[in-house]
Amino acid sequence: MNRIIVFNSSSKPQHRVRTYWKPLATLLISLWLTGCGINNIPSYDEQVKSSWSQVENQYQRRADLVPNLVETVKGYAEQERETLTAVIEARAKATSIQVDEGILNDPQKLQQFQQVQGELTSALSRLMAVSERYPDLKSNQNFLALQSQLEGTENRIAVARRDFIQAVQQYNTEIRTFPGRIWHSLMYSDMPIRENFEATATNAEEAPKVQF
Repeated sequence: MNRIIVFNSSSKPQHRVRTYWKPLATLLISLWLTGCGINNIPSYDEQVKSSWSQVENQYQRRADLVPNLVETVKGYAEQERETLTAVIEARAKATSIQVDEGILNDPQKLQQFQQVQGELTSALSRLMAVSERYPDLKSNQNFLALQSQLEGTENRIAVARRDFIQAVQQYNTEIRTFPGRIWHSLMYSDMPIRENFEATATNAEEAPKVQF
């Protein structure tokens, strides 16, 4: 009697194929989406926030120098009260604005922030011009140290502003052009166009002139 041998085709190999295929497909889709720039928008947005933090830090550093600078100048040129008062008032305005990340979504506050910082820059420039009339002040070691710190801070402010401007330009360009515009409409519609400083990347590289 001939035996008929029936080979039972197990479902295990097929199950293994499906088991391996799913994570592989997920990986391929993830790589494809990454290559299409799906992560660019949040990445560029984080860069904007990081650059803004540096802008804040450098402006705060300058504000912290002002009290000692004013006191030093006052010791030699107390009669320059108008100029000293202008610096003090400009610093008060500059430090009165709350500069958290929310300011990036408020064009009016960002413009106000930029304006008061510009007023402080002008007031400090006038104060430095006044110091030229007082040789004893110009040779004071504390004043010379503050001069150097202020000059370095103004340079760092210029660099931080330039980096922020470039970061905002990159982010805004991404969400306005293909394929970023598609990802923005589908997944990141709650992330708005960012406001920028009223400056170009070219002149932002130039530090404000501080005449000593």
